[in-house]
Formats: sequence, structure tokens, C-alpha cells
Amino acid sequence: MSSVHDGIRAAPEGNALSIVRPDDETMVVRLAGAWRIDRGVPPTAPVVQALASPPRVRRLTFDASALRDWDSGVLAFLGRVSALGRAQGVDVEREGLPSGIQRLLALSEAVPEATARPRLARLGFLGGVGQATLAAVASAVDFLGFLGEVTLGIGRIARRQARYRTADLLLLMQQVGADALPIVTLISFLVGAILAFVGAVQLEQFGAAIYVANLVGIAMVREMGAVMTGIVMAGRSGASFAAQLASMKVTQETDALTTTGLSPLEFLVLPRVIALCLMMPLLCLYADLVGILGGAAVGTGMLGLPLRTYLQQTAGAVSVGDMAGGVFKASVYGILIAIAGCMRGMASGRSSSAVGEATTSAVVSSIVLIITACGIFSVVFYVLGI
Repeated sequence: MSSVHDGIRAAPEGNALSIVRPDDETMVVRLAGAWRIDRGVPPTAPVVQALASPPRVRRLTFDASALRDWDSGVLAFLGRVSALGRAQGVDVEREGLPSGIQRLLALSEAVPEATARPRLARLGFLGGVGQATLAAVASAVDFLGFLGEVTLGIGRIARRQARYRTADLLLLMQQVGADALPIVTLISFLVGAILAFVGAVQLEQFGAAIYVANLVGIAMVREMGAVMTGIVMAGRSGASFAAQLASMKVTQETDALTTTGLSPLEFLVLPRVIALCLMMPLLCLYADLVGILGGAAVGTGMLGLPLRTYLQQTAGAVSVGDMAGGVFKASVYGILIAIAGCMRGMASGRSSSAVGEATTSAVVSSIVLIITACGIFSVVFYVLGI
């Protein structure tokens, strides 16, 4: 039997709320008038009272046929009512609401509320260490899995089976190559100058200022050129890759590629990995040259060494093997940066905050991988006598 559980409750300025029970298991919430924040919104207390009254409500619907005007106030009210219904196990249906309200409510519920991360201190020291270790292992497994997928994709490129656009690859090569020259120039010159200045202060005490050229040349060619270029590209290109791919996930562009039969890994990831792997050795060689010039600027300006003598001393100290080792390291760093950035972007969530988290995580992961690989290379090269 149809019954009215709660009569019309008029709020200021003509908005109204009524609750109707057409049968024992169904409750209809009717909205009428203009529901705006500046005019006041009825409280949810009548809805709470109706849900608590017997017989138990199993189905909650809405009737907004008399709703004339609305803003975010009605969204807040309906969101609270829906949450109350779901908390009591009631099936909430929104077909009676305007399509615009339905879309906004669905959008507001699609992004979960940010919750504070649990403090490791609550788990105790050993619990915190164990949780951090498990997270690190899971991240390493994800990285190795993504690396395997990229390796298989490169194999498909070698067999000419991968599908991507050559124009995208050339554009990416320009973005990670020529467009990065200004920042690489500045950082490399300053690093070379700093190495020369620190070395000059110490070597001058022993009358061996000329060996500043050896110090700067070997340090730049073997380690600093590749490492500093990698760190710069991690903050520049790695973050860019993560932000681009994460934004594509938010806008469902990656889903569209899958729907059309294209692999997002082949179409989006492989061109970025190839572009950075090809450009990093060239950037490393350029950084080596600029770093040596930065050291030469300090050597000639502070120590009074002739430029020709400085360059000859550098050429005598640096070998082809040193240069080849640095270029090889740069290639590996480029692959690590591209994979870390693309992996974080592809694994991103579908909210705007997830894009920022993916970008930050990509930069941190890239730098950690670069430093770890640098340490491994140092040990391996020492054992091999390179």
C-alpha cells in the first residue's frame, strides 16, 4: 500500500523534500523547487529517520521531475543520501535524477578520497622494515616484468612486426636530444668547473696544478659525464614520459589504442625507449667535451695554465677505452630512465593526483637506478681492469 512517510518539508526560498513509501521495500526521495547553496539545502535527518523506520527499506530511488534549478548543493545532499543508503545495504537507483546530476555524482565517486598512509611506526621497527622490503621486492618484480615486455617489443621491431609511427620516433629524438642541449651544457660546464676548482685547491699545494687536466678529463669521461647527463634526463625526459603516459591513461587514450587493435607498449613505450637510448650516448659525448672546457676555463683562469698545454695534458690522460666505457654507461642509463618513466606512467591511476605521483615516482626511480648501475659498473670495470 502506498503511504507518505514524511510530508513536504520546505526549506527557505522554495526548495522542498518529500519521502514516499510506494511499497514496503521501496522508498522514493522527491526533490522540488530550486536547490541552491545560497538558498539553503534541507537536512538529511528525514531520510535517516525513514531508513530506520520499519519495514526495512531495500530499494532507494529519486524523483526530480519537479526540480527547477540546482547547483553543487543538491550534489552534496544526494551524495550523503546515497552513502546513507549504501551503508545500510540499500540498493540506490538514480534513474529519476537529471542526466547531468547522474554524471557528476558518478564522477565524484570515481576518485576515492585521499587517505593518509599508515605510519610504519605503528607496525614496530621490524614490521616497518618488512613492509618496506616487500614493497621494494614488488617494485623490482614489476620493473623486471616491464623490462621483459620492452625486450620482446624490441625483438618485434627487429623483425619489423612492431607498429609505431616513425614520425613520433623522430619527434621524440628531437625532444630528448637537441632540445636538451641547453640544460646539459649548463650542468656539464659547471660540473667540470667545480671538479677543476676542487682539484686545483689541493694539487696546487704540491706544485702539481697541471694534473687538474687529468682529474677533470678522466672524471668527466669515465663517470661524471654519463651520470650527470643521466640525472638531468631523468628529471627532464623521464618525468615527461611518465606525465604523458599517465595523462593518456586518465583521458583513456591508451584504452582507445587497445580498442583499435594497437599495443600501447609498442605504439607509446618503444619509441620513447629507442629515442632516449640513441640520444644518450651523443649527449654524453657532448657533456664530456663541455665539462672539459669548464675545467679548462678554471685551469687557464685560476691557475694560469696555457689552454694548449691543458688540452694536451687532457688528451694524454684520457684513453679511448675510458670514452667507450662512458658512452656504454650512458646508453644503459638511457634505457633505465625510459623504462622507469614509461612503467610509472603506464601503471598510473586514473585521477589527476595519480599523474603527479607517477611523475615523482619516475624521477626517483630513475635516479636510484642510475646510481645503482653506476656502482655496479665501477665494480665490474675494476674487476675487468678497464
